[in-house]
Amino acid sequence: MNDREITARISELVDEEHRLEREHVGQALSEDEQARMRMLNGELDRCWDLLRQRRARREMGQDPDGAEVRSERTVENYQQ
Repeated sequence: MNDREITARISELVDEEHRLEREHVGQALSEDEQARMRMLNGELDRCWDLLRQRRARREMGQDPDGAEVRSERTVENYQQ
């Protein structure tokens, strides 16, 4: 996946996240919707991580295609 594809995927995920939020203003999400929101957040974290890896590799003169998608568990344990 190249930077443009990753950025497009991030946009898709954010759009879905916002749609879920708009549909439930003032209401709680169902269990299925909560699970979907957690999945969206995890996938967003992984996409952002991959994009950051690619940018860092590029800045260091390395091939950005060497970046790898890391597990959700790995990415979620990073401190911001």
